[in-house]
Amino acid sequence: QVQLVESGGGLVQPGGSLRLSCAASGSNFSIRPIAWYRQAPGKQRELVAHITGGGRTNYVDSVKGRFTISRDKAKNTVYLQMNSLQPEDTAVYYCNAPSDDYSGTYYGKDSWGQGTQVTVSS
Repeated sequence: QVQLVESGGGLVQPGGSLRLSCAASGSNFSIRPIAWYRQAPGKQRELVAHITGGGRTNYVDSVKGRFTISRDKAKNTVYLQMNSLQPEDTAVYYCNAPSDDYSGTYYGKDSWGQGTQVTVSS
């Protein structure tokens, strides 16, 4: 059972940058893929980026070229570097371990944490 705590969110103007951190505990952290999700007001949660245990990454089209996901296994931490932020990126950002088919979470629906708020506004 891995526990994940998000941090690094805040208020930023359009065009700005933030780096989110996902601090993990648990022996299986280095094995499981980890993903960043976001949920905007009135919208469903969406997966925006993920990284596998082997370091393979993928991104939703709307953030390609702007966001970079990485992981430091020695520090048990996954990062999301967000550049060129726009108001459409405003959301609560969460990290979690996806299920094998990426349709849910590996540890179930109760595994979601508090997330970290990202607000992009002028």
